Amino acid sequence: MRPLFFPVLLALAAPAAAQPPRVVTDIPPVQSLVAEVMGDLGSPEILLDQGGDPHHFQLKPSQARAISEAGLVFWVGPELTPWLDRALNGLGPDAQAVALIEAPGTYRRSYDDEAHDHDHDHDHDHDHDHDGEPEDHHHEAAMPDEDHDHDDHAGEEGHHHHDGIDPHAWLDPENARVWVLRISGALAEADPDNTAAYEANAHAALDRIAAAETEARQLLAPVGDRPIMVFHDAYGYFAEHFDLTVAGSIAMGDAAEPGAARLAGLRDELRHEGVACLFPEAQHDPAYAEAIAEGTDVRVGAPLDPSGSTLAYGPDLYPALLTGLARTIAACVTGTEG
Repeated sequence: MRPLFFPVLLALAAPAAAQPPRVVTDIPPVQSLVAEVMGDLGSPEILLDQGGDPHHFQLKPSQARAISEAGLVFWVGPELTPWLDRALNGLGPDAQAVALIEAPGTYRRSYDDEAHDHDHDHDHDHDHDHDGEPEDHHHEAAMPDEDHDHDDHAGEEGHHHHDGIDPHAWLDPENARVWVLRISGALAEADPDNTAAYEANAHAALDRIAAAETEARQLLAPVGDRPIMVFHDAYGYFAEHFDLTVAGSIAMGDAAEPGAARLAGLRDELRHEGVACLFPEAQHDPAYAEAIAEGTDVRVGAPLDPSGSTLAYGPDLYPALLTGLARTIAACVTGTEG
């Protein structure tokens, strides 16, 4: 007769089920792509609070701890969030940080590039001046002072300006496809027992991106080459991919607020460029757009949200971001806003 404790011994001897790594992400589009690839296997954490601005962010001690305990961190890269570059010093020795803007195959545009290159057929001249490998951080954990939040945005250090690489690369759906495959590969490397699930989820994500891209292009068809003006220079990838004409931006950089002289100059530019619509932006005062448009025939559209921080976080966010931007731009330019 078998001992009663035999099933217990078998259970103890059985191998433990594979556990996905703890995953931390920086901004909503990245979290959305990672959530799609992880599927039911886990939910990636996100550092940016709902409605937050990635350019004006203060890392809380609890978030620094989450980074130090993560197995994988997916982020755009230091060009967008230098505050996270510094925080990655707290990663554990076996953890990996993947800067997606450095993923092989990512199209990277410079701020000097024309925002609307109409020869662009999406066979991008992909920028391969990086070494083709993700950035790995293997550092000893460095915990923050528990008594206060660290302000990583003192001075101008925490903001990118109109030079160098434009970090808003997620707004090109071709880059999102590249990133989904990079995310799938990194997850499979960290959690090989679930490789098949990550790959299947990645292919489903690619299909959803393609569907959203098609819908966005259809929404934007009536816009044609009618110029628009935006709050800050975050839309170059989106404009280039969908053949939009961006005449300029209100702010000179992510940290800058336009002064009176610039507002006056922009009003003249609206008339000279024949701008159809002027768009404020989430997390910024819409009064700037309204002041510039005053006395002109230019319509002021609904706020654009390039980082998707006002949308519901999760796997549905990235497709909704693409179609939402397209719908908002088209509604203003065509005069069909409700």
